Order: sequence, then C-alpha cells, then structure tokens
Amino acid sequence: MKRTFRSLRGFNYRVWAGGALVSNVGTWMQRIAQGWLVLTQLTDNNATAMGVLMALQFGPHLLMLPLTGFAADHFNRRRLLIGTQAAMGILAFGLGILTITGLVQLWHVYMFAFALGCVTAFDSPARHTFVAELVGEADLSNAVALNSTSFNAARMIGPAIAGTLIASVGSGWVFLINAASFVAVLCSLALLRVNELHVQDRAIRTRGSLVEGFRYVWKRPDLKAIVLMLFLIGTFGLNFQIFISTMSVKVFHAGASQYGLLTSVMAVGTIVGALLAAGREKPHFTLLMVGCAIFGLGCTLAALAPNAWLFGMALVMIGVSALTFSNSTNSLMQLSTEPAMRGRVMAIRLAIALGCTPIGAPIVGWIADRFGPRWSLGVGAAAGFAAAIVGLHYLRKYRHLRMSFDAGRLHISVDDEPAIEAYQSSQHARA
Repeated sequence: MKRTFRSLRGFNYRVWAGGALVSNVGTWMQRIAQGWLVLTQLTDNNATAMGVLMALQFGPHLLMLPLTGFAADHFNRRRLLIGTQAAMGILAFGLGILTITGLVQLWHVYMFAFALGCVTAFDSPARHTFVAELVGEADLSNAVALNSTSFNAARMIGPAIAGTLIASVGSGWVFLINAASFVAVLCSLALLRVNELHVQDRAIRTRGSLVEGFRYVWKRPDLKAIVLMLFLIGTFGLNFQIFISTMSVKVFHAGASQYGLLTSVMAVGTIVGALLAAGREKPHFTLLMVGCAIFGLGCTLAALAPNAWLFGMALVMIGVSALTFSNSTNSLMQLSTEPAMRGRVMAIRLAIALGCTPIGAPIVGWIADRFGPRWSLGVGAAAGFAAAIVGLHYLRKYRHLRMSFDAGRLHISVDDEPAIEAYQSSQHARA
C-alpha cells in the first residue's frame, strides 16, 4: 500500500493533489450539467448537438497542437498553469451567470465550450508534464497513476452531486460551483515550494522546433503505434458523454439523477484501474493491447445490456480498461521520451486522444440519432478491437511477441528493449 501512494510522501505533490481533487470534482460536475443542458433543455434529446459540443470543446487540442506543445516545453509550467486554471474558472462563471438568468442559448454553450477547449489545449500538456517536476523521474509513473486516481475519484463524486443539484436547483449553479473549485488548484500552485521542484531543462528555441515533435514520434515505431491506437480509441471510443446520456434518456428513459449516477458508476472502474496502475513498477506495452481488447468487449456488453443495472456493470469494465489504456500511454510516452521533447510529445498524445473528438463525436452522435444509442456503442467496441490489432502488430513485428498455453493458461512474452535507448542508438549510428 505504501508503494501505491509513494508520491504523496513529497510536500509539493501532496499540495498539488489536494487542490487538483477539488477542481476535478467541479470539472466533472460541469461536464454533466453542460451535457444535460444541451440534451434536454436546449434541444429535444439531440445526440448530434452533443457531438458538436464535444467537437468544439476538444477540437482545439488538435488545431492548436504546435503552439501548445511549444508552450509546455519552453515556458515556466507552473506560471502557465496559473494562467490557464484562472481562465477556466472565469469561463465557468460566465456560463453559470447566463444559465441562471435564463439567457443561455445553444450557441452560447457552443461558444463557451470552444473557448474552454482553447484554454485546456494549453493547460493539459503543461499539467501532464508538470508532474515530473513535482516528483522526479523515479516516481513519475506512480504520480501519473495517482493523478488518474484523483481525476476518476472526482468522476465518481462529481456526476452524482451534479445530478442531484441539476434536479433541485438547476444547471447554472453547478457551473458556478465549478468556477469556485478552481480557487483550490490556484492556491495549491501558489503554495508549492518552488526550490524543491525537479526543474527540467527547457528546450532550445530553434527554427523548426514546432514540428520537431512530429519528426521525433515518426521515427519511433513504438510511439507511432501508440498514437494510432489513441486515434482509434479517442476518436470513436471515448465518447462517454454521448454513450451514457443517450442510453439514459432514450433507452432507459431516466432523469438527470440516473445519468449522473451511471457516470459515477463508470468511475468505480476507472479508480480500480488507476490504483492497479499505481501499484505497478512500470508500464508495459502489452497492457495497451489487453486494455484495448477489454474496452471493445465492455462496449459490446454495454450495447447489449437489457437494463440500467447491467449497463452500469459493463461501464465498470469499460472504466477499468479505458484507464489502463490511458495511463499506460501516458506513462510509456513520458518515460520513453527525452525531457526536452516531453512537452511536445505529450501535446501530440493529448491532441490525438482528445482533439480527434471533432471527427468521431458528431459521427457517433449521428449514429445514436439515426440508428439508436446501442449502435453508437458498437462503434466504440469496433474501435477497441481495431486498436488491439494495432498493438498486436507492433508487438509481433518489433518486440517478437510469443504466445503459448501452459496448463490451460495463456502466457505472453515479448522482448523488453528500452525504446528511448534504441532510438538514441539509431540516431548516433546515422550520425
């Protein structure tokens, strides 16, 4: 147990984790309230509108990729985070005021979602790479897993609270509570012991440095495989707002409380996945392949679920697998990347995982409207199985995957070659 929570021994990480947990609860409350506002108050259960909302909110991750990765690698990450977190709080406050006064319209929500997406595009890579400055390289994988535990604990708490508040006082107050929650993370950033941060070397500003991250990823077969798997899962699989909201409203004919509860149920699985990841010494590529396959199976079971209870059980499986996949990609890409390139590589990861939503969310939303929510979950299942095939191909071609049965059990073994050392060796050989 001590090993699972070892990052919390450091003062800076404890302070950061406390502020982040409060802010994450508010963020999940807003996600539920925003989706419910669009789906039931501003439209007539229109899943396509939900898809457009997600596209606007996550699209800037892809559109602004060169700038966001550059900022994470070249600017002071702590100061950058203070600016982005303050901006997100202001946006939540503005949307809350519009909603409470009854002036909010669909285009207002779209506008705020896009603005939030632009700010988050700068915040996310800086926040992910800032973890290494809080704990250092030795505990990085553990800190990443604990961050996910905090985020998904908030996913369990926030939606349940939001569902209750929406039913009792309305969505507007949920947005205002989220705005107030950003005070916690801003205070944590201000209280950090700056002299104890593990400050990393900043990248040198040179011509072409904006595209250097793309070249770096392109020359690494392992990173290319991860990016393709992220594209498949991120584009067509990570559309939980659409999946859960449309299944709640159109299939199970439930209200805001059950919508929030089902989202919280899924968080149980993500917390389990995060704690399992925190207990591992280091991530392995094999986990990506297994996580994708289980994700596909979970979406299949969710699509076939005859009632909300069985649907919730399938969501737990989806949560465990999605978190296993997400955490493994995060840790693998950070630990196998040179520190000076880490911000740009993580920006690419986030842009693919979140920024491809503009491609997938409207498609998934249209499928939910045209053929039904169960078919939209089928698209998520297909994405999971396709990503597993990509991982299998990489392991067979580059890591000499071997599978065997012994006493009725499947055994998987691969060559364990550090990707960063292999890349650097090839670069020196060419030089």
